[in-house]
Amino acid sequence: MILADKLIELRKKNGWSQEEVAEKLDVSRQTISKWEGAQSIPDMNRILKLSEIFGVSTDYLLKDELELPELIQTETADPDNPARRVSMEEATAFLHFRNLSSARVSLGVMLCILSPVLLILLSGAQELGLISLSPNAAEGIGTTVLLILVVIAVALFVTTGLMGSRYEYLEQEPLDTEYGVAGMVRERREAYRNTYNTQLTIGIVLCVAAAIPILSVSIFTTSAAAELIATAVLLVTVSIGVLMIVRCSILWGSMQILLEEGDYTREEKRLARKNGPIAGIYWAVVTAAFLAYSFITRRWDQSWIIWPVAGVFFGAVAGVMRLLRTRA
Repeated sequence: MILADKLIELRKKNGWSQEEVAEKLDVSRQTISKWEGAQSIPDMNRILKLSEIFGVSTDYLLKDELELPELIQTETADPDNPARRVSMEEATAFLHFRNLSSARVSLGVMLCILSPVLLILLSGAQELGLISLSPNAAEGIGTTVLLILVVIAVALFVTTGLMGSRYEYLEQEPLDTEYGVAGMVRERREAYRNTYNTQLTIGIVLCVAAAIPILSVSIFTTSAAAELIATAVLLVTVSIGVLMIVRCSILWGSMQILLEEGDYTREEKRLARKNGPIAGIYWAVVTAAFLAYSFITRRWDQSWIIWPVAGVFFGAVAGVMRLLRTRA
């Protein structure tokens, strides 16, 4: 085993992220990434420091033929959740599945956001006398299309969840990847980095810019027809932006999962197991509130804001809980 793979293995056995190791060595995360990617090697002073923090000999780090003794234990090892071995074949299959699921889930989210558009347009056009449909017919057609789109979205979510159930352990348990897996994933991540940054930026910009048409209408005209069209444009623009954000985030997250970085370090996994039931209840309540508000007020052009607000609030609460646990 070469030095790069030994560094990856030792870091994962300790449940540390690249950022945490970098902090201990007083170097940048990029430096650690280069060491683990076999793009550069640490100098002797760093080798000595690595030996100290990981509790291994310098001979083990420098000599490829030496293997890690079984008796070495780490402070953060979790006896109740031993590391699961991940082969190259399984890692490749997981990345392929996440590519498929990112398309299905992002499409489902987009359909949910788009679902009330026809209802809004038909109901508004009928009230303005722009179409000859009766109120019941306009509402009936719009509601039917809304429900069909929601059913398709739910079907996409459910089937994708069932298909991905075999990979749940990757997000929940400590991982021990076979030789070459980490390097393969890092290469894919670096190749995807620019695309991820671009799509994420465009998605966020679209969500923010979506409000421009309806704000412009409210400032420059009092036309109800223009407001109706602006509302539809808002939802369509948001749906496209959210589709891009969800899709690229799922793909990026799949590589973070295999590398046990970001939100998928071993410590984060332990926290996720504790917070899992709370998160499930929270999002169930948010969904119920969204549907109740939307159907009662029929303000679908406003109710979508519940989701980003709920996401920000959940992230804030999770951050506070993590901080309290750390101090405790």
